[in-house]
Amino acid sequence: MKVLVVGNGGREHALAWKLGQSPKVTKVFVAPGNAGTAIEATNVEIAATDIPALVQFATKNQIDLTVVGPEAPLVAGIVDAFEAAGLLVFGPSAAAAELEGSKVFCKNLLHTADVPTADYRTFRGTEEASRYIKDKYPEPNEPVPVVIKADGLAAGKGVIVCETRRDALEAIDRIAGQKEFGDAGNELIIEERLIGQEASVLAITDGETIISLPAAQDHKPAFDGDQGPNTGGMGAYCPTPIVDEAMFERIESDVLVPVVHAMKRARKPFKGVLYAGLMLTNAGPKVLEFNVRFGDPECQPLLMRLKSDLFEVLYAAAEGKLSQIGSLEWDERPSICVVMASEGYPGSYQKGLEITGLAEADEVEDVKVFHAGTTTKDGKVVNDGGRVLGVTAIGNSISTAKLNAYTAVRKIRWQGAWCRKDISDKAIEKA
Repeated sequence: MKVLVVGNGGREHALAWKLGQSPKVTKVFVAPGNAGTAIEATNVEIAATDIPALVQFATKNQIDLTVVGPEAPLVAGIVDAFEAAGLLVFGPSAAAAELEGSKVFCKNLLHTADVPTADYRTFRGTEEASRYIKDKYPEPNEPVPVVIKADGLAAGKGVIVCETRRDALEAIDRIAGQKEFGDAGNELIIEERLIGQEASVLAITDGETIISLPAAQDHKPAFDGDQGPNTGGMGAYCPTPIVDEAMFERIESDVLVPVVHAMKRARKPFKGVLYAGLMLTNAGPKVLEFNVRFGDPECQPLLMRLKSDLFEVLYAAAEGKLSQIGSLEWDERPSICVVMASEGYPGSYQKGLEITGLAEADEVEDVKVFHAGTTTKDGKVVNDGGRVLGVTAIGNSISTAKLNAYTAVRKIRWQGAWCRKDISDKAIEKA
């Protein structure tokens, strides 16, 4: 079988690496890929959003399965285009991808399906939203526990957590006034701020059968102690002890299953990865957001632990035969991914800086360095994005996995490189 992975991040490197381990797979292509996927597979110089060129490539090269990594091409309809060309593809249709492409659609669907989520209001433009905040919180200095979100795709950055009325009004202006996130801010959501710990539960589904993956915990804020602006994710670990067996079953029954049924009733049947971003509150798990693809960086520690053949699972899901797979086999040991980022991320940053120490880091026992924002220049690996590497490790305990990961991190250098130092500490404290 020949496989095409669409995308160029750490998630796509992990997918190419794991799919290439299948005895049924003879060739893996990645479009456009990065410096790391060039080692695991064959890079193809086609942008992830150039859907006609990707369809043409897959047809010409008789690709047996295409796996779409990022959200943008899914929302743009890549699955519909591939299926129209008679090509097998893993991922949701454009209609189903609206679950991530529009936070307003997602919140309305959760409300209709009676899935627990934060109370919310939707707005178009700054005037109405600002008036709502001023009316609800008339005192300038009183706490304003809200989260303000751009409706559309914003690379994980269109969510602003507010503490004061000034924070909220500034967030509204950034999203809907200044259009910091482009057209994603044409509509916005103001929702209550939930208190608790975040967890991510991903499931693979063909619209009928659901196979849930072990719970993970992402770290969205840029800096240690969950401080600073939101990012696309600064690290993750799997499994997370805050989701015990009873909680996991509750998430499946109260969140995943109702959403799959609700999508079917909405005539937008869901096939692909259903990613529930959750807040574990005193009142139980509540949905923060849904994504329609593997999370990045959650994908890396998940696939580090997966012992089953990933190709078989995704191929069956794409064919609508996931019921034939049964349960997946996992390494019992926990895993952790530490994201190394460019100086200035999640703001502006310099590209083209040489990265050293990658080979030495890969030699650390139970470590795999997944490339995200990298490329090659004059035969050298250089940074080409904000989140550059996902240093991923497995260990007999979460403490051992953390030690392995940070041992490898210390071997990698480029000008301005940085990372959070506390990835997985919440699990260690819980243990």
